[in-house]
Amino acid sequence: SSMQLSDPIKGFSFNRSGPLDMRFSGTGSLTAAEIVNSYREKDIADIIFRFGEERRSRKIASAIVARRPLETTTQLAKVVEDCLGRSRGRRHPATRTFQALRIAVNGEIGNVARGIKEGINLLQLGGRIVVISYHSIEDRVVKNSFRDESALCICPPELPICDCQHEPKIKFVNRRVKRPSPSEVKRNP
Repeated sequence: SSMQLSDPIKGFSFNRSGPLDMRFSGTGSLTAAEIVNSYREKDIADIIFRFGEERRSRKIASAIVARRPLETTTQLAKVVEDCLGRSRGRRHPATRTFQALRIAVNGEIGNVARGIKEGINLLQLGGRIVVISYHSIEDRVVKNSFRDESALCICPPELPICDCQHEPKIKFVNRRVKRPSPSEVKRNP
């Protein structure tokens, strides 16, 4: 929620100083501080690349490791900004890095995959499942999960003969992404 994300104590915002926490629940053991201060440079770069889709992840990870220890969100944001430079657009240069750390800390991608699997398992004959995703990382998980659950075979391609005995649980009704019409966007921007 916006209240959660804007609360400096939670450590999600780079606009106001707060601890490098980023846990939604506050109960998990992994924090953003642990990642930036104790993970290997390569592992930090992988997280930023995979969950933030940041192509300059190695450069950012190197800068983070060089400036350790980092204790606050504004310190981390400054490291990323110093590394990448201030962008001319609306987006702060640390946006992707913060997104990646938040996703990693909260296991968000695993939660999406588990949610889809559980949703499919709850479907009754004739039921439908619809998923709204907010960025390409989630979208990829949704598409891959649906593809696997609708396939006759999920064996690795290198196997010459199928032996998975996979039974499709769903059938695609629409393979294309549904987008709102211009009039719907106008009514509900």
